[in-house]
Amino acid sequence: MENSKKIYVFLIVIATVIVCIYAQSIILPFVLAILFWFLIRVIKKLLLKVKFVQSLPRWLVTLFSTLVLIGFMVLIVTMISNNIAELSKTLPGYEENVNKITLLINQEFNIDLASLLGDFAKDIKFASILSSLLSTLTGLFGNAFTVLLYLVFLLLEEPIFPKKLRGMHPDDKRYKHATGLWAKIDRSIGNYVALKTLTSLMTGFLSYFALLFIGVDAPLFWAFLIFVLNFIPTIGSLIATAFPTFFAVLQFGELTPGILVLAIVGAIQMIIGNVVEPKLMGNSLNISPLVVLLTLAIWGVIWGISGMLLSVPITVILIIVMSEFPGTRPIAVLLSQNGTINE
Repeated sequence: MENSKKIYVFLIVIATVIVCIYAQSIILPFVLAILFWFLIRVIKKLLLKVKFVQSLPRWLVTLFSTLVLIGFMVLIVTMISNNIAELSKTLPGYEENVNKITLLINQEFNIDLASLLGDFAKDIKFASILSSLLSTLTGLFGNAFTVLLYLVFLLLEEPIFPKKLRGMHPDDKRYKHATGLWAKIDRSIGNYVALKTLTSLMTGFLSYFALLFIGVDAPLFWAFLIFVLNFIPTIGSLIATAFPTFFAVLQFGELTPGILVLAIVGAIQMIIGNVVEPKLMGNSLNISPLVVLLTLAIWGVIWGISGMLLSVPITVILIIVMSEFPGTRPIAVLLSQNGTINE
């Protein structure tokens, strides 16, 4: 009997992975809509702390919270588009600086970089590199209409959801258990999305002024890239620092600006990532660092960069749900950070 259960679980996992891969165009926008919904709920909770807002109808507060989020995103996209246009004009100068940089490296370190790279250096097209980078970013917003549609229906379902939950669990004990489970998921995911957005905004904001001070082209674009990549655990901050460093070297044709970007932006990443973020989040997520890396790799294989961005929220939900059932509770304990499950 135990063996048959293990086989069923294994088959369910395989089937889930296959569905996630082949139904990505349907599932991914829905998951993004859920995260935006959680973010709207956080904005709404903050607004409801104001006495004046508490007297307003809940639907009006929800509408205003949604408009605030959408307005912020539209503003960011508009500003980023302008910065991308500015960056595209300067790309020819980047390609001209390649020979200058290779000559500088040869003189300083006695390394013939041109012969080491061979024809690869000649074939480098920074316009295509930037284009690939932009297509990755725009891919996150490529299903904007679908995400917005899902989000609208989630917001419409929100007031009715407690009634449905009550209808599903007529027994008071089971209903209380179900509402407690939902409250735990709401609190954990809401806190994670809100605090991660806040720390990523802080990182992007400070990096913008650092890049502006150094004189890097399109600082807002790089700050936005840093903001987005900071949602990817561990490796996101490394990639977010490497991109502007690399392009700073290409822009100026010398190593000093790149070293400045690496030092200043890297210091911002380290301070916020290792000091500010742990103090804000504490151990509320209760996920093992090893599990974070593994889920990052797994969801990255399944959904690419989007999967990396969503890996932590998905894992948090899985741990909370699995901890509520005796059969899967040991797995939840294994995935936790300290070997205990918060009740």
